[in-house]
Amino acid sequence: MADMSNFTQHILDGYTFSDDYITLGGAMLEGQPVKGLHIKAPLRMFNRHGLIAGATGTGKTKTLQALAESLASNGVSSLLMDIKGDLSGISQKGTDHPKITERAEKIGIDWSPTQITTEFLTISKENGVRLRATISEFGPVLLSKILDLNETQGGLVALVFKFCDDKNLPLLDIKDFRKALQYVSNEAKAEVENAYGLISSATVGTVMRKLLEIEEQGAEVFFGERSFDVDDLVDLDENGRGKVYVLRLADIQTKPKLFSTFMLCLLAEIYEKFPEKGDKENPELVLFIDEAHLIFNEASDALLDQLESIIKLIRSKGVGVFFCTQNPTDIPDAILSQLGMKIQHALRAFTPKDRTGIKKTAENYPESIYYKTDELLTQLGIGEAIITVLNEKGIPTPLAHSMMIAPRTRMDVITKEELDANVKASKLAQKYNEEVDRESAFEMLSAKIKQAAPVEKEASKVSPPKKAEKSDFEKILESKTTQVILKEVTRGLLGVLGMKTTRRKSSSGGLGGILGF
Repeated sequence: MADMSNFTQHILDGYTFSDDYITLGGAMLEGQPVKGLHIKAPLRMFNRHGLIAGATGTGKTKTLQALAESLASNGVSSLLMDIKGDLSGISQKGTDHPKITERAEKIGIDWSPTQITTEFLTISKENGVRLRATISEFGPVLLSKILDLNETQGGLVALVFKFCDDKNLPLLDIKDFRKALQYVSNEAKAEVENAYGLISSATVGTVMRKLLEIEEQGAEVFFGERSFDVDDLVDLDENGRGKVYVLRLADIQTKPKLFSTFMLCLLAEIYEKFPEKGDKENPELVLFIDEAHLIFNEASDALLDQLESIIKLIRSKGVGVFFCTQNPTDIPDAILSQLGMKIQHALRAFTPKDRTGIKKTAENYPESIYYKTDELLTQLGIGEAIITVLNEKGIPTPLAHSMMIAPRTRMDVITKEELDANVKASKLAQKYNEEVDRESAFEMLSAKIKQAAPVEKEASKVSPPKKAEKSDFEKILESKTTQVILKEVTRGLLGVLGMKTTRRKSSSGGLGGILGF
């Protein structure tokens, strides 16, 4: 049996911080919680990113919900990507329950229901604050990546952007870009090739098909105006607490291209617009990506490359990114190595492959004399996890088996009526849900083509000039008899000059024989 006093001191040494912190749960030893011995995470280290992993039904989504609540209480906003549709309850007060009370007593914390100011966002036609971006804001590089274009095809996209910039043609949505692509490859092809370079019809056709692919997944809803300002994700409520923004993605699971489009645009926009913060006491924003394995299973190479780059760079902007998934092996190693906080719920070992995966997972955590990590991973109860975080100096804390705190908001989905009421009262919905379709490349080019059509039609009606009447000499030259005579004379002359002809002499000798050649 482990020495309780040594274990207690071990945890206190690893999880006592001078800065602000968030309580994650209570430490456990040999399957039992140690009341009052809390596992914490320094608030300033939340921009070092994190992982919440565990098999289905082990409590990882509730851990995510509790983290977002705690961050909001400390003045930090969160963006929750709700792929399963079960995070909406964070907008409503929780309900007391004997099991929740019992858990709070075992951990040694006070528990009371709370409500977090919540905004519901959408990139589809679902109810919520519309998130949009214009094609121009997306840019030729990101657009080429999401369309999975090669260098030549990407060059054509860049050409279209350059042409539209030079001609003051706004590219706002997909129909604008398609019309511009059609125009530069047809009506303005000669002008464009003279100014920018040759255009291949095969390349144009490929880009058109790629556009159709993302359009079929609903991208036409995402591209357009009014563009969402990422600064609206760091607003505080009237009590000085952070807000939670729940992006509803339940209808996007089968549309990886659309989600990739959104992720690339959002991360790039945040990185571009947020100022450098350095190591602040509090993060500016924390993104939680639930069911992240769905993203990585379907992600394009462009998204993976972009995520890797963002994870490495975006912490300097005061932004943290947390991935919530079933198994740590779902996350690419290049990204997994950047995640400072790891909260691992139970894993299941049903096959030899599962057991191998568990041993590999155990190697991601610090060694501990108090736990056999690979065995503990299969024995964790619902709402329990093993944890390691970064302390204030950026050093990993000791491994701790923890009973996680329960969310203080509703642990269930909200009703349609509650959602409708929330969106109706939202100032962001009033700002971004207005339909805007100002004059842009589509309308301008359509008008230009229409204006040019009558001129071409009138030109086609002009009768071609009459040919001058042929002279008698021209008529004689064109007659068949004259052509035959000239042909034979030519052959005869070639013979005099010693040149061979390919025609065999006829038995009659032909005109050459008659003339003595």
